[in-house]
Amino acid sequence: MLKVFADRGGTFTDIVAVTDNQAIINKLSQHQERFLIVPLPNQQWIIVYKLLSENPEQYQDAVIQGIRDIIGLSRNQPIPQEAIEVVKMGTTVATNALLERHGDRVVLLITKGFKDALRIGYQNRPHIFARHIVLPTMLYEQVIEVDERYDANGNELTPVNIAQVKKDLQTAYNTGIRSCAIVFMHGDRYPRHEQQVAQLAQEIGFTQISISHQVSPLMKLVSRGDTTVVDAYLTPILRRYVNQVASQLPGVRLMFMKSDGGLTDAQKFQGKDSILSGPAGGIVGAVQTSQRAGFDLVITFDMGGTSTDVAHFKGEYERQLESEIAGARMRVPVLAINTIAAGGGSILFFDGSSYRVGPESAGSNPGPACYRRGGPLAVTDANVMLGKIHPQYFPSVFGPDGNLPLDKNIVVEKFTQLAQDIQNATGNTRTPEQVAAGFIAIAVENMANAIKKISLQRGYDVTQYVLCCFGGAGGQVACLIADTLGMKKIFLHPYAGVLSAYGMGLADVRAIRESGVERPLTQELIPQLQQLMQVLETQARSELDTSEGQRGVKASNEQEIVRKVNLKYEGTNSILTIDFASDVTIMRQEFEVEHKSRYGFIQLEKTLIVESASVEIIQKMDTPEEPLITRTRSLNQPPNSVDTVQMFTANQWHNTPVYRREELQPKDKINGPAIIVEKISTIVIEPKWQANLTERNHLILQHID
Repeated sequence: MLKVFADRGGTFTDIVAVTDNQAIINKLSQHQERFLIVPLPNQQWIIVYKLLSENPEQYQDAVIQGIRDIIGLSRNQPIPQEAIEVVKMGTTVATNALLERHGDRVVLLITKGFKDALRIGYQNRPHIFARHIVLPTMLYEQVIEVDERYDANGNELTPVNIAQVKKDLQTAYNTGIRSCAIVFMHGDRYPRHEQQVAQLAQEIGFTQISISHQVSPLMKLVSRGDTTVVDAYLTPILRRYVNQVASQLPGVRLMFMKSDGGLTDAQKFQGKDSILSGPAGGIVGAVQTSQRAGFDLVITFDMGGTSTDVAHFKGEYERQLESEIAGARMRVPVLAINTIAAGGGSILFFDGSSYRVGPESAGSNPGPACYRRGGPLAVTDANVMLGKIHPQYFPSVFGPDGNLPLDKNIVVEKFTQLAQDIQNATGNTRTPEQVAAGFIAIAVENMANAIKKISLQRGYDVTQYVLCCFGGAGGQVACLIADTLGMKKIFLHPYAGVLSAYGMGLADVRAIRESGVERPLTQELIPQLQQLMQVLETQARSELDTSEGQRGVKASNEQEIVRKVNLKYEGTNSILTIDFASDVTIMRQEFEVEHKSRYGFIQLEKTLIVESASVEIIQKMDTPEEPLITRTRSLNQPPNSVDTVQMFTANQWHNTPVYRREELQPKDKINGPAIIVEKISTIVIEPKWQANLTERNHLILQHID
């Protein structure tokens, strides 16, 4: 039976499948150029496969097509349910819908007098000197003000005007809106009014009803409201996508990755949990494989076709409770990922005075210029120009029939023209390869700044960390990024090109429940917190229990329970998350250590407030083993290069040996400049770097002084 782990990205969809079916392996072995097959212990194999996310002429859904290709089915043959044990996937469907504002039509119901509360927001100005401020478009189409009100202590000041709400909801329904978000003042603590209105919406026939006390049971009307609207806006799109996938896989266990790094069952996958679904798989994959390689301090660096995601790991997954994504404020736990618009597809252009990289991306259609679809120059083209990517070592999936290599000639032609344009505009004479190197330097600087934001700016010393590089384009710039940051070690997993998909297979099932507290931290509060934690744990367990009964679940009996509290100084808004302890002194000390590291000071005279509490239950899953490889060559026999190519780096051309990853053996050492090619990515070893292969087939790059 197949276990399928898939990550549907903006450009490529990556699929990693684990199987014990010899017949499938025999069939795929005839197509070695398309499928990477790795034997595992105990008669199993891993199959790695990549295909374009959008290819409407060829298929409707990339993941389903990938499964068909692996099993060997033609386009319209149904997928037999006994062939697949489980499908775990991450998707950018909701993220893209949010970025492009293609969600469902939503009506917002909010307490009378607060019609524009979400529009006004917190009035913060991220760009303090911007004179022309462009506010993000709101996700809801119309607002219904509901005449109702509780005060902060739970006294009902105004009961819901049922007849009026019913009439207003019916009017909205008649205009074709089927999704509603209900957000009332103090609704997180006193949800009765929200429940009454939700009941009315259900009777009228709304198909998506997002209620704030269920979506985000925390105080702060604006971010709770925004989260609820995002949920109402995206869940219907997600439902349709999930149903479309499920309809092709009848009877198969289907799981999705949530933004917090845990898996959940398809029918429980909601809009608010889906924004970072794909990147979260990458973080899980990077952290789990880095720990298997013996690294505990990790900066993850995922460079794909459209964007680059970076994250910091120091013993446990870092989560943010509040985040802003594409202009929408979210108040749900998400992995702390910093995303910037710089990827292999980021468009390069000269604006008359300076070089620009991104933020626009060429995507997969038309893609970079070398993809043979008439696309613009992009970061990938710059690497082709510099000899860091060579068409003969890149999948031949381009051209009208999807069987041609990358087009190097158009790249040289366009860079030559660009160098000429730059000379005409500025009088600077640069060779085409120097121009390409200049664009790469800018992209690298942008990505290094993203890493500084999550590490140096928060009191962590990156030189002590390993840079775990993955994503299709990560290996091409890994050394340059590490040099910029002063990092000495880079870790590249054999599945680095598809680590987000592999991460889906390494993830555990997680359920998080949280609740607002807003009380001073005292020893008297501890019993109440313990009681609250008990309630939250019961709620989280009920989510896990319903998923246990399905077929294809190989969850081990191991369960881990993590209890956290969010603390802040009275009168401030900066929350720090720390472990819950029954002793107040321990929590206070941990808070102060964290506060000192983050902000450089502590305020002993201030009272600590427990803003909220959360309980996370982690159900461990069976994960694929990684094979050990053995050395068959003698120790003093170096690896053989398959080719020597010209590569432009450090402002000059170098004769650069090319090695195939699958021909390397443990204890092999390769000094830069060199290129290591894999089926799914290219690794560039810059001068002053050395690559070592371990017995786990991990590639560790080390800076040599």
